Amino acid sequence: MRLLGTISPDRPLLVVAVREEAAHLDDRLPVLLTGMGKVNATASLATVLAQGEHPSEVINLGTAGALRPGWEGIHHVVQVIQHDLNSEVLRALTGRSYGDPLVVGRGDGPVLATGDLFVDSPAAKERLAEHADLVDMEGYAVATVAHRAGVPVRLVKYVSDEAGDGAGHTWRESVDDCARHLADWVHAQGW
Repeated sequence: MRLLGTISPDRPLLVVAVREEAAHLDDRLPVLLTGMGKVNATASLATVLAQGEHPSEVINLGTAGALRPGWEGIHHVVQVIQHDLNSEVLRALTGRSYGDPLVVGRGDGPVLATGDLFVDSPAAKERLAEHADLVDMEGYAVATVAHRAGVPVRLVKYVSDEAGDGAGHTWRESVDDCARHLADWVHAQGW
């Protein structure tokens, strides 16, 4: 975890998994680098929000794999689910819900599936495409922490690869271009 800048209630906090995805962001807004995965994202954001002032909103910027053909560019996620938590089994065991889908936007937009598995197999991609459009490793965790802290949250994802065969190689080749597009989006917001 690394916080660059100072959080204040009049500005958003940009939450990004790794420095490669934040490579073209400037110092106008605070940036929290969480590390990859749900545990790193949860621990980092919860720690920062517990230490002091809350930002005006949390914006999770990052890359995502496309689960269906034709998905590219930048997307504002409207709903996020966990793909590596068996909510139905947990509900059957305890009678309580864990890991329900979270609404994080309005209007039309993609459903994001979050899990600690980097999706690089065709079978996993096909299974996830039944429920979601994009896949990442931090979005659900960031949204959960922000919701529990009462801070508005947005998930803004740039498609880096077509999840499945070769996704890791494609991510490495495309991450710098994705980071540039994400930084352009931030600047277009007027911050």
